[in-house]
This record gives sequence, C-alpha cells and structure tokens, in this order.
Amino acid sequence: MIKRVSLGWLLAGGLLIPALAYSDELTMAEVARAPLHEVVHLDGLIEAIQQSTVSAQTSGTVVALPFDVDDSVAAGDLIVRLEDSEQQSRLRQAKAGLDEARSGLQDARQQFSRIEAIHERGLVSRQEFDQARNNLSAAGARVERAEATVAEAQKQLDYTRIIAPYGGILTERHVELGESVNPGQPLLSGLSLEQLRVVVDLPQRYADLARSERQATVTLADGRVLETGELTFYPYANPDTHTFRLRLRLNEPNGSLFPGMLVKVSVPVASRDALWVPASALVQRSELRAVFVLDDDGQPRLRQVRIGSRDHDRLEILAGLSVGEWVVTDPSVLVGSERLNLPSRSAVDGEPSQ
Repeated sequence: MIKRVSLGWLLAGGLLIPALAYSDELTMAEVARAPLHEVVHLDGLIEAIQQSTVSAQTSGTVVALPFDVDDSVAAGDLIVRLEDSEQQSRLRQAKAGLDEARSGLQDARQQFSRIEAIHERGLVSRQEFDQARNNLSAAGARVERAEATVAEAQKQLDYTRIIAPYGGILTERHVELGESVNPGQPLLSGLSLEQLRVVVDLPQRYADLARSERQATVTLADGRVLETGELTFYPYANPDTHTFRLRLRLNEPNGSLFPGMLVKVSVPVASRDALWVPASALVQRSELRAVFVLDDDGQPRLRQVRIGSRDHDRLEILAGLSVGEWVVTDPSVLVGSERLNLPSRSAVDGEPSQ
C-alpha cells in the first residue's frame, strides 16, 4: 500500500513543534508479506514457429528465381518457376482424351436410350439390352478416368509454379537458374519473423514446480524483459542431459528479434512468503543498507536492514523491519536530516523479520 504523509508540524507534550526541515509531503509504502518465486536463470534460443523448406513436386528446369536470401516475401508470391512445356503437353493430351471419352459417353447414352425403348416393346433381346447398359456404364467410367487424368496433369502443371506458403524471409536458396530438379529436391528455405518462440532446457531437479507454475520470463541482452505466451512443457527428459525442454511463445516480436539469438530465461522453481519493500526505499552508504521508517511520532528514522532477493521494483527484507511498518519510498529528500536508529547486530544478522 502506498500513501502520502504531510510532515510540517509534530505534536509533542501538548505543543506543536516544527518537524525536520526536509519536505512537506513524503510518499510512504507499507511493509507487507507477499509470495517470493525463486527462479533459475537459463540460456535459451529464439526460433521461428513457422520455418520450412519448399521442395519440388514435379520435374523440370528452373527458369525463374525472383527472390534471394534475406529477401522478404508475402504469402502467395511466386518464388520459383519451372519450365512447363512437358506438363502443358500432358495436359493437352489429357484434355483431348477427356473430350473423346465424353463423346463416347454421349454415343453410349443415345444407344442405350434407343435399345431401352425398343426393348420395352419386346423387339430386342434381354442380352442386347444388358450389353447396351454395360456399354453406357463403361463409357461413364472412361470419362471418370479421363477427368482424373486431366486433374493430375493440371496438378503437375501447377507444381511448376511454386508460391510462398506464408509471408516471411528467405534463409537459403538450394538451386540456381537453369538447374534441373526432381520431385522431393529442396528449392528454398524460409521462415516467418512474426511468430517466434524460445526453447530452453530445464534441469530435471526443477521440473516439478516449473511444470505446475508454467510461468517464465525472457530477458534480452539489452535488459528488456519480454512477455511470454503459452509455455509448453515437453513430457519427457533428455536421457543424455537429464533436462526437460520448455518452449515459450513470444508475444512481442518487434523486428529486432531473430532465430538463433541467445536470451536469458527465468523459470520459477520454488515459492515462499517474504517481506517486501519498494526497491526505491533502500539507502546505501558504503556497506550500510537502511531504510527510513516512520516512528511512533510519525517521524522518519533511518534503520539498518538486511536484504535478500530483488524482484523487479521490490526488495526482500530478511531482517530489520516488521509487517505493517511504513517506509519512505523516496529517501533522497531526507538525506542530510535523517536520524539513525540502528538495531542490534543480532536483530539484523540473525533474527528474522516479523
């Protein structure tokens, strides 16, 4: 809890006397207990969620490579074109075969209609009627096969134009202009910088709490802390390193992050209650660490403390303060007018805070 205290006059023995001349108003914070998550700091690597290699799905010669390594592409851009004369020829043949099959089907329908009409009048045998019906069925099957052949030929033609499956950046070019390629041969590799994640290996002794908490923070080399999304905990340990792999999705890709970059990952591995004050309340002079605490008269007095962990903008107090006391969060306004009230060495070094 934060509050502001005005310190202009103090009541002492029924008389108003002036307070110390430092400031008319101080910002205070209440000493309170809150959970402390002990963390382990590990090295993690950034990787792209979408990264892939595009391979040829038909044979041909490379006739167009519009993009090179480090070029940005949009989803749907043409990134490779193969020579397609053979595929065009096969498609024309397939379409001709389909036209022929459809013509045969039309003839078979007409023949069946004629035989069916005279069969009802008893002018043709049952055998001739069955033959006409079988011919119609066979003609229909030939059309279906021809349509499948056309679809396959069209697909092979489409395979000569390779388009980007998603927007991103090219990372490797595996072929050159004029090179002949076969199905399955890698053409280009790329990735998207829009969706990134961090992978880190956690020692197995920390696995239990990390699995239950599923929280972690990522810190960049410049000190920036990134928000992370869903944490994926691999359900098995690496038998060689005895570590569990964690995967954290980054919520703040900003164009300055790239796959392969090293980051620091902080994973909570234990939790306990601790006494906290704002980090800004700490006064350091040589080896002295102290805070200004309001006494019973409402006057700030400097008191030595023993500190523990730091968690962003707050400090853990191991000794020297009690729950419910109030500390000055901006001690700079009191420098030069403080009263030093140091506890005994046993209170600071060994006796726990209340």
